[in-house]
Amino acid sequence: MNHSVSRGLAIGLLLLATTGCVYRMNIQQGNFLEGRTVDQLQVGMTRSQVRYLLGTPMVPNAFDKERWDYLYYFKKGRLRRPEERHLIVYFKEEKVAKFERNNVPESAPLGPDEGAPIAKFPKI
Repeated sequence: MNHSVSRGLAIGLLLLATTGCVYRMNIQQGNFLEGRTVDQLQVGMTRSQVRYLLGTPMVPNAFDKERWDYLYYFKKGRLRRPEERHLIVYFKEEKVAKFERNNVPESAPLGPDEGAPIAKFPKI
């Protein structure tokens, strides 16, 4: 009986240790909102131009037809906090009157040729 208890304890510890190694896939939901795409949004654009640029909003607002909400949610693995982006587009007379960006990057990240020259970094 002592042998079976130690065997059960070993199996339990093994299961407990492997639960931390479980792969958690990335979860991505909503409209991907990239800074350079949102930068092209302008006051005065028509609804069809906005739909072409950003896609159809994921959350239609049944109570306010003059507002489109674009939401993006990205959760990488299980340890990091999710990244959430929100863009609200307000229409007046079928054209963009204003828009609000919440946590949408202002512009695309720098490319390799656009950053500081490598010579400025210290040599190790």
